[in-house]
Amino acid sequence: PLPRAATRTGTALTVFLTLFFLFDALPKLLQLPFVVEATTQMGFAASAVPIIGAALLVCLALYLVPRTAILGAVLLTGYLGGAVCAQLRIDAPLFSTMLFPVYCGIVVWVALYLRDPRLRRLVADCLS
Repeated sequence: PLPRAATRTGTALTVFLTLFFLFDALPKLLQLPFVVEATTQMGFAASAVPIIGAALLVCLALYLVPRTAILGAVLLTGYLGGAVCAQLRIDAPLFSTMLFPVYCGIVVWVALYLRDPRLRRLVADCLS
């Protein structure tokens, strides 16, 4: 078992990620003009903006429910992989922009590892 501080750190990271992903998804669902414009500049149709936001919210909801957290983490990883691909299409700067979704994905898994004993057992079983 991990110390209590590790579990709290995982929970704090999860709260941070939740706020970040909500801040990303809600403007998409509301189709705020600056979000639609930025998304179309990346080569996506304006009609895709609310779909992208809804997909992120579904992934986030699955991540936040303990029973489906691992599935949610896998789906968030896929979503973030799509974000890397979108950044690659527009030749975004590598470390500051293109890899930012990768950094977020790492935090998703670290937070889940720290807060979910099932994932820790699974990792321990795979490493032994």
